[in-house]
Amino acid sequence: MSQIPEYEVLFYEKRDESCPVEDFLDDLSPKIRGKFHKWIQQLEIHGPSLPRPYADILRDKIRELRLKFGSNQYRFLYFFLNKKIIMTHGLIKKTDEVPESEIELAIKYMNDFMFRLNQGEIEL
Repeated sequence: MSQIPEYEVLFYEKRDESCPVEDFLDDLSPKIRGKFHKWIQQLEIHGPSLPRPYADILRDKIRELRLKFGSNQYRFLYFFLNKKIIMTHGLIKKTDEVPESEIELAIKYMNDFMFRLNQGEIEL
């Protein structure tokens, strides 16, 4: 029996309507995209309770969904807004740490999203 999702994942879109998550996914193999979608479903079911090693808290409300495939580590950065999970972008890394520049980018996207939401430019 499948569990009912309590959360909904949304992909952040820039003002020009480009979507960093979709752009990143387009460059990945179908196998990796399939694994990503499987873990998105788990994130929608478990939300902030999805444990390490699948998800982790980075800083300033930014979290990461963690996938490993071969020698590559895939990270998708996101934040929560009530029962919504706003996924900002993805990256591939080989080291343990998420680069500070990627966290800063996620914060920039989060701040842009919240500003546009408060201005009525985005509806949830």
